Amino acid sequence: MAHRALSGLLLCGVAAVFLVLLQGAQSVYIQYQGFQVQLESVKKLNDLEGQWATSPGLKTQRSQSSMCHDLALPLDLQPICASGEADSIFQALSTIAADDCELCVNVACTGCS
Repeated sequence: MAHRALSGLLLCGVAAVFLVLLQGAQSVYIQYQGFQVQLESVKKLNDLEGQWATSPGLKTQRSQSSMCHDLALPLDLQPICASGEADSIFQALSTIAADDCELCVNVACTGCS
């Protein structure tokens, strides 16, 4: 009986790992000006911008290039900071992500169904 319970637990563990891998493979990406970033990363960028906007001491410094210095900036967005056009690229990515990217309405979005 213990062997059967262990076997069932192992099967559940394998299924959970498979689902996590499948979710990663199904990620939606945005391609813009030579950069390819995950939609989830752009959503995190928008959340970070929201935090900056609601922090009284940070409101005066609220440029999107300031986001480049935030340790919470997702890794796939960091190369944009070296481009010199981070402000406009971050703004464009935010706009694209707001355009129903998960439904592939925008041609810059890939990997959605």
